[in-house]
Amino acid sequence: MDGFDYPMGNIQMTGKSLGPMYRGEKPFETALVPLGLLGELARHTVDFWLTTEDLPDPENRVTVDKSGSITLSYTPNNQVPRQRLYDKLKSMLRHLGMHPDRLIPRDIYPKTSVLDVNCKAHELDNLYVVDTSFFVSIGAVNPSLTAIANAIRVGDHLLQRLR
Repeated sequence: MDGFDYPMGNIQMTGKSLGPMYRGEKPFETALVPLGLLGELARHTVDFWLTTEDLPDPENRVTVDKSGSITLSYTPNNQVPRQRLYDKLKSMLRHLGMHPDRLIPRDIYPKTSVLDVNCKAHELDNLYVVDTSFFVSIGAVNPSLTAIANAIRVGDHLLQRLR
C-alpha cells in the first residue's frame, strides 16, 4: 500500500522514525530525554507523511547572501485542505486499531546540509548532486522542471569552475 490520494493531498506511509530524529521536536522538548527512551518511543510508532500543495507566494523563497548564508522565508498557506487531510487521517486511525488522539505532528526542516548552494558535497571536491535527492523535502507536485533548472544552474557553475 503506497498511500491514499484525496483532492486535498495524499497520505503516505514513510520510512521508520528513529530515536535521534525526535531530538528537539515540538510540542515536546526532547533535548534532555535519553536516546534509548527516544528509540523506544520510535519503535512503538507508525509513521505517516501528509502532503498538500503550497500555493504560489512570491514572499516564500530561499535566498543566499554574499557571504553564502542561506535564508528560508516561508509562511504556510493552503491550511484548510491541510487540516481536512489531517482530519481524514485521524478518522481512519480508530478503524486501524490506533489512537487518533495520539498523533504527534512533525515539521522537518533541516538546519544543516550535506551539499553547498551549488549542490557540491561539503566534504568532497568533485561530487555534485543534481538529481532530485538534493531536495530537503518534496512537494506533492512533479519536481522534474525544478530538477532540470537546477541541473542547468549547477552545470553553469561547473563550466565557470573549469575555466
